[in-house]
Amino acid sequence: MDFKDYYKTLGLERTATEEEVRKAYRKLARKFHPDVSKEPDAQAKMRELNEANDVLRDKEKRAAYDDLADQVARGHRPGASGPGWEQGFDFRRGANAGTAHRSNYGDQGDYGDYSDFFSAIFGQGDPRGGERRGGERRPYRARGEDQTAAIEISIEDAIRGVEREMVLPAHNNRTLSVKIPAGVHPGQHIRLAGQGQPGYGGEPAGDLFLEVHLKPHPLYRVDGKNLSMNLPVTPTEAALGAQVKVPTPGGGEVEVTVPPNSRGGMKLRLKGRGLQGKTPGDLYLPLEIVLPPATTDAARQAYEQLAKAAPLDPRRRWFNR
Repeated sequence: MDFKDYYKTLGLERTATEEEVRKAYRKLARKFHPDVSKEPDAQAKMRELNEANDVLRDKEKRAAYDDLADQVARGHRPGASGPGWEQGFDFRRGANAGTAHRSNYGDQGDYGDYSDFFSAIFGQGDPRGGERRGGERRPYRARGEDQTAAIEISIEDAIRGVEREMVLPAHNNRTLSVKIPAGVHPGQHIRLAGQGQPGYGGEPAGDLFLEVHLKPHPLYRVDGKNLSMNLPVTPTEAALGAQVKVPTPGGGEVEVTVPPNSRGGMKLRLKGRGLQGKTPGDLYLPLEIVLPPATTDAARQAYEQLAKAAPLDPRRRWFNR
């Protein structure tokens, strides 16, 4: 019986992390899952991927497999002295305990359709203690893999909620109607039960987790739950104070007070007008002073009169230290 290289099956190095194993399996599963793949050997390839994923995602199985791989690398072959894969491993005594016992290791799936190599290492027949009937292997059964995808919505949709349609490539490009609840935040995940990878052997499908992203907005900038928007004001409004109207991301408008002697960059705050939720964010309004152009004689005369009435040297502090 030949030794099976599970790392090679998933295209990984032996140093791969559990997360790297998970990602490699999911990438290949999307290609070879019999429900979506057009590859002629998809079913056989999927069994190989499932077998490799099961071993490398389980710490005890992976430790036992790595121990055996080390023996093979040192030249050990079946029938030689010492433990081999035809003898199996006893997980009750630790992952690295290579003993001549059949494994009583229990798992959540039914791996009767895995290779003889797998059965030789981890036990014959049903890993939960069952036996093969009439020499036949039981079909593989397992819940489908969970999937993640990104969905991009506007700030207004995040505040009010929205229903969107999206295409699911893993389900033959099926269109799914998705309800985004009001008050979602960037990076938040929305769970759609049963919309992930199909299950095996009649088991349920996995779940689909949508990660919320917000589209760039022409007015508002996002900072966690808070929003900010530049508020342009005239020099007169900044100097003398004013009441100005601003649009709000939730819809409508609100009147805000610009205090007298305001400076550019100074922030006004509208409490609770940011992204919504249990604790709503705020809307910040940095002031942006917009100067009238001096393109007419009247405008130039007005600037000259202002310079005489309110002389100002904004660079004086550079030289008076």
